[in-house]
Amino acid sequence: MLFIETDSPPPFYQPSLTPARRKQLDQWFIGHRSQAYYLKRFEQFDNQGYLSAKWHWAAFFVTFAWLLYRKRYLDSIVYSVAGWSFIQLNITIILVAIETVVMPFITAEYQMPIRIVVAALVWLFWAVMVARWSDAYYYRMARREIADALEKYPKDIEAQKNYLTHHGGVSSVGLGLGFGFFAFALMVIQVQFLPLIAKQKEKEIVFEAYDIAYNAQKRVDLIYQQQGKCPLNLPLSTVGQQVTLQIANTAPGVPADSDCALIATVQGVGYPNRYLNNQTLIMYRQSSGRWGCMSSLNKKQAPKGCI
Repeated sequence: MLFIETDSPPPFYQPSLTPARRKQLDQWFIGHRSQAYYLKRFEQFDNQGYLSAKWHWAAFFVTFAWLLYRKRYLDSIVYSVAGWSFIQLNITIILVAIETVVMPFITAEYQMPIRIVVAALVWLFWAVMVARWSDAYYYRMARREIADALEKYPKDIEAQKNYLTHHGGVSSVGLGLGFGFFAFALMVIQVQFLPLIAKQKEKEIVFEAYDIAYNAQKRVDLIYQQQGKCPLNLPLSTVGQQVTLQIANTAPGVPADSDCALIATVQGVGYPNRYLNNQTLIMYRQSSGRWGCMSSLNKKQAPKGCI
């Protein structure tokens, strides 16, 4: 699609056809859906004598489904294999370069957004290029099919019509297959890949919450030893962090002989780890002077120090 001839005249152009005859053949190939749009484009290419870039919104957003809808079945397979391979290859090359040259100077919190932006820009570039040349591509397909129809059935008008309506027009089944594929891809992402990302993010959030709570517990214990009682009014700042801290004499599930507990509550976690919100890590001072830890998280989620 991106390697279309721009020579003059356009490929497969039949100069012997009258404008009325050419329009009739185009109508048979295009079908009723969006016929006026494509006839206008085809006339522009015919008049200027060469192919040029235009803009096609459907090809920009859903190229694969658009190809199937327009019965370009083989081309849709080539596009899905070669096109996505091109995107993945370029994303990989660019990310490797960025990881080597740029990432060592970028803080951890900005690294993942940068990777996502890079991948999105590569996809956007490809989508724009496809959208700009899709009308020229479809015109070329029409001229090729019309040339084949005239060669196979030079004097049989009805056979030409049947051939063009069979190879052209639109396919609701193809459109359904296209969107079905998208739905399947989204399901695979939801079921297979998203949990992997969420699991890694979960570990980071829980570790951060435990690290914050552990450091705060050290401070609370030091003051407890100095004052001989739980510092209930001790200010503990967690600005910019996904955890809130609270000091209390007791907490649910804490042994009765404990008189000081630090409650760390996870807050402000977005998708896909929202289930961690309001989960708690509780560190409590035992009568022996040692500190224990318990959590509302299950054994797989809770940090080792709180199992």
